[in-house]
Amino acid sequence: MPKSKRAKVVHLTKTAKKGKELTLRLYANVRECIPQYPYIYVFSVENMRNNYLKDVRTELASDSRIFFGKTRVMAKALGDSPSTEPYPSTSLLSAHLTGPCGLVFSHRDPQAILSYFSAFHPLSYARAGIRSTRSFTLPAGTLYTRAGEIPESEDVPLAHSIEPTLRKLGVPTKLVKGRVELDEPFEVCKEGDVLGSGQTTLLKMFGVTMAEFGVEVRAWWVKETGQMEVVEGAMEGGGRTKGNGALEVEMGADDEEFPGS
Repeated sequence: MPKSKRAKVVHLTKTAKKGKELTLRLYANVRECIPQYPYIYVFSVENMRNNYLKDVRTELASDSRIFFGKTRVMAKALGDSPSTEPYPSTSLLSAHLTGPCGLVFSHRDPQAILSYFSAFHPLSYARAGIRSTRSFTLPAGTLYTRAGEIPESEDVPLAHSIEPTLRKLGVPTKLVKGRVELDEPFEVCKEGDVLGSGQTTLLKMFGVTMAEFGVEVRAWWVKETGQMEVVEGAMEGGGRTKGNGALEVEMGADDEEFPGS
């Protein structure tokens, strides 16, 4: 039969999986870093955001290296028993590698690392599934871009082109002489509500942040003494968030490591 000349759809974004290759690379890189750094930290993430994790990477890049990948692979590299650990007591860290967490290999002592992470808590927009940390209501009258969060003298009226989107999200708005208006206050959420996608869209539209990114150290290992220290009260088994504990990880399916140098 003659070859078909029918046009075919070619997906340019389709790439081959590198599962085993990346797994082996992650294992090898973790093993390679153990003798190079005097401290190893196990950390967990609250309200995961890749851009903030990259900020952490930038801050620590000069004297540290971060891995944020498959916990089983990292635990295997540290050793799952005293007989398989590359250095004394590194296998004790493996028990803390549960849920969304990673490793920091660093020349910085625990006081410096703990101090940095305790002070780094940038705010971000909430995502569906977490609980709201406060109530938020759109006021009656002309709607402004911050909906009363700042004085009207410092704000500007909402663009008329956004009005159809607000109505689709259930807000009973109307256009009056080119301005978006509400006849009565509209409650977007109450404190403690589990947020839906429509609510989070409205919160983001009006610049209301409710999610606080944070990194918490669970434990660390000191090469000089071969001892491990556990942080009391550190979150285990998948992190915590304000509210119901939902936590989203944005790493791609094939992202095995997040290097810090």
